[in-house]
Amino acid sequence: MKLFVSEGNPHCLKVLAALEVTGVQCDVQYVNHEERVVPFLSRPALPALLLPSGLHLFSSNAICRYLFEIVGQDSSERCNQWLEWEATDLQPALLQALHMAVLHGKGSEVSKVLQGPLNYLEQSLSKGNTPYLTGEAVSVADVVLWAALYPVLSDSSLACERTSVKAWFDRGAVLHSCESAAQKVLQGKGLQGMKSYMQRQPAPQSSQSRDTQPCNSNPAEGVEDERAVSEEEMEAAALTWSKGLNSCPLAADRQHPILPHEGKRNLLVTSALPYVNNVPHLGNIIGCVLSADVFSRYGRLRGWNLLFVCGTDEYGTATENKAREEGLTPQQICDKYHAIHSSIYKWFQIDFDFFGRTTTEKQTEIAQDIFWRIHKHGFLIEDTVEQLRCEKCQRFLADRFVEGICPHCSYPEARGDQCDKCGRLINAVELREPQCKVCRQTPVVRSSKHLFLDLPKLEPQLEQWLEKSTSTGDWTANAKQITRSWLRDGLKPRCITRDLRWGTPVPHPDFKEKVFYVWFDAPIGYLSITANYTDKWEKWWKNPHQVELYNFMAKDNVPFHSVVFPCSLLGAQDNYTLVSHLIATEYLNYEDTKFSKSRGVGVFGDMAKDTGIPSDVWRFYLLYVRPEGQDSAFSWADMALKNNSELLNNLGNFINRAGMFVTKFFEGCVPAMELQQEDKKLLALVGWELQQYIQLMDKVKIRDALRHILNISRHGNQYIQVNEPWKKIKGGDTERQRAGTVTGVSVNIACLLSVMLLPYMPTVSQTIRDQLNAPQSCVNTMLQGTGTFVCSLSAGHRIGTVSPLFQKLEVDQIEALKKRFGGQQPEDEPPKKKTTAQRASSTQPAAVPAAAAEVATSNGVDPEKAKQLTQAVTEQGEKVRALKAQKAEKAVITAEVAKLLDLKKQLALAEGKSSEPAPQKGKRK
Repeated sequence: MKLFVSEGNPHCLKVLAALEVTGVQCDVQYVNHEERVVPFLSRPALPALLLPSGLHLFSSNAICRYLFEIVGQDSSERCNQWLEWEATDLQPALLQALHMAVLHGKGSEVSKVLQGPLNYLEQSLSKGNTPYLTGEAVSVADVVLWAALYPVLSDSSLACERTSVKAWFDRGAVLHSCESAAQKVLQGKGLQGMKSYMQRQPAPQSSQSRDTQPCNSNPAEGVEDERAVSEEEMEAAALTWSKGLNSCPLAADRQHPILPHEGKRNLLVTSALPYVNNVPHLGNIIGCVLSADVFSRYGRLRGWNLLFVCGTDEYGTATENKAREEGLTPQQICDKYHAIHSSIYKWFQIDFDFFGRTTTEKQTEIAQDIFWRIHKHGFLIEDTVEQLRCEKCQRFLADRFVEGICPHCSYPEARGDQCDKCGRLINAVELREPQCKVCRQTPVVRSSKHLFLDLPKLEPQLEQWLEKSTSTGDWTANAKQITRSWLRDGLKPRCITRDLRWGTPVPHPDFKEKVFYVWFDAPIGYLSITANYTDKWEKWWKNPHQVELYNFMAKDNVPFHSVVFPCSLLGAQDNYTLVSHLIATEYLNYEDTKFSKSRGVGVFGDMAKDTGIPSDVWRFYLLYVRPEGQDSAFSWADMALKNNSELLNNLGNFINRAGMFVTKFFEGCVPAMELQQEDKKLLALVGWELQQYIQLMDKVKIRDALRHILNISRHGNQYIQVNEPWKKIKGGDTERQRAGTVTGVSVNIACLLSVMLLPYMPTVSQTIRDQLNAPQSCVNTMLQGTGTFVCSLSAGHRIGTVSPLFQKLEVDQIEALKKRFGGQQPEDEPPKKKTTAQRASSTQPAAVPAAAAEVATSNGVDPEKAKQLTQAVTEQGEKVRALKAQKAEKAVITAEVAKLLDLKKQLALAEGKSSEPAPQKGKRK
């Protein structure tokens, strides 16, 4: 095994401490912070552990758990709870504390930021009456938490006043192994040893509300560290509440075509055009169309004049190749997959104003017009380039259809444009041992004359525009960073033509056999799609003073939207509307591996509806894990957890209870409400959450805004739980009045939630409003200005029929779906998904099979057979541990354990040993 770590990284401290405590033999390699040692990840991930099976672990807690399992210390349920708490509750607060202390010198703020987590740790240790977190001996939880807190608790200027925490920490510090690991990572520099690491981390956002219980607890049980509310805030909230709904006329249904209006905020929203040659997976959907849809729905609620356009990107080599694979013409492929894409987005409730395509006459007309304008103004240059050509396929190879050995890092599967391991850009002819990905033949180098966009000549105009756009608009941090990286070394001319047949024809007579390169041509699709929507398209696209352009995409599309496409429009010099707000997500992985249609790994858009899970639940979870600041992963287990805890037990529980109390106790009519201070405080808390929601959504922080919706329902659940209207309704007049107030306030909060949910879960939102018989004007009122929480369901309002909004996702249902979308494996082969690898543990090092063969030879046994049996035992051991880590059904685990014992018995006989199983080690209490 190889363990890759870097200095100054606090997560590496955890794994090194675990390695020293367990005594596991492992090759430790110190690498640069930027080095990517996990080949299938698009970002550096340290620490990382390379297993004997070739799989990687890159979660520090998973690595620690794995090391303890190797020495026979399996994690108990309580231990796992602590590890989850450390990852979900302690780490966010710790990151914020370290950011303050290391980068801003605000050590005095650390104790305040960590107050909640440390108080919880103190209470647990004092109640447990044991020296360590889970008992009398050190567990993986102790090592992980000790190492996580070491940078803070070991600093003399940040003395810990909690006696139980201090005693526990001091016991860990006595262990030579923990101190040794800290010395290696921090180099004796304490907090400042992490400065370089912290400078590369995004600034953490403070959390206004955080549960500090182990994550198996019910999030609906209460809101910890409740925000303080002043008397002035309470009275202001009560005054706003009393104003009721606006009497202004309701917003009319959208009238097409939507055009910019003088004096209004005019927003043009685009989503990166999905390639037509394949079915989009969940990562494609959240990165582009779903994110844009949520913002567009929200913008309409805010009263903005907004047009949302998208369509399929249909030209290029990818389409040609797909047509060849399926025995169709490129146009037939485009027609087929355009219909598939349209159907998928309709099921996901993506509310485009127009969904078009790029294989249109308007596309040719507009692209060729822009081309001639750029040519006229002198921003095109000619050059002869060397390209790889496949003689068997009789065509030049586009970058994505050639792969070989990276000339920089020797990664064997580098693409013709970029290496996925080292991240460096590559010219396809630089690849060593290149292969055509279609036929696997070695291509030859041929020369061809092409046209290039003169980006260096356009660079001054681009930089001037970028400075204004990035400073006044909402560009995500990664969009700014990627754009700066392109400009840092100076721009290079970029080819805009290709030796292909399927594409927009180049109108220049010297290049009539060529078509436009897809990344010159495809973004022009935004214009042509709008032109197919309305012949007045120029009111949107040649109107930069009235129109704000929002581009939504995944991060790999950023340079084409922030550099190449803007340069094309700047070079055309025709008053084009350029992007004002560039919103880029990171990548969504599938269970910590990549989506792969060919391997059957991951959920693709046309499969989601076959799972029986409603599209609103899919939308909710994808938005909950939206990769805003860093890559994230879709996880079946986490989806079930979020559905059952956040949707069912938190949000759905509150809304259903509020409505049922009206039906059951007040004959379906909202009761009279007499507000007390407690009610006014709740109104102020809810109003504050609404304001945070609006501020975040205005800045397109979609995932973070969703948290405030869930916070409101948590406030509501706690409010109901404390006031117990089901008991008070049985009391005297005063108590009955109190029950009525609590019920009325609660059902009005439910109405507010229905409005805030509309961009995220449109069907659920409408269902709630139908159940509450809510007036349409509530939708227009709540999101005005900075947010106005008013009484929208006044006393006497009759609600409709109330019923549950969500259903529980059962364990067996989720396990079946996880298996179904995890890729096809032969029956006798253990699963090789990355999620399995995260918790798998090999019972023997890689050298064991050869050693076993030597023993077998001395006993007159076929060494090859012994070798195979040893390998089978190793792999079956991994499979059993993976199933245990996944908490699979007991019957499944028992069956696999039986197979493992049988293999061990065969191996023992082959080696001339007793076939009786060794006595089991007793588990630590």
